[in-house]
Amino acid sequence: MITKENKQKAIALTQVSKNDVGSPQAQVSILTARIKEVTEHLKANKHDFMARRGLVQMVGRRKRLLKYLERTDFDAYKATVSKLGLRK
Repeated sequence: MITKENKQKAIALTQVSKNDVGSPQAQVSILTARIKEVTEHLKANKHDFMARRGLVQMVGRRKRLLKYLERTDFDAYKATVSKLGLRK
């Protein structure tokens, strides 16, 4: 589970305005932080299949958000991918 502080740090990386918590950039940033945490959990707990399923769902959701962002605002997409260190 992502802590409140980690979530706020993730949002601060890509937020568009001061009160932004729901833009696609912020959502992708939050999902990336959650994916990293679940990946670390799965390294220690290889047989946690429900966590693995949740991880696959989060990766799919992030992929869809990035696809939407690429389609609607390509400059924001490039900036988000570079800030978070994601592959295209």
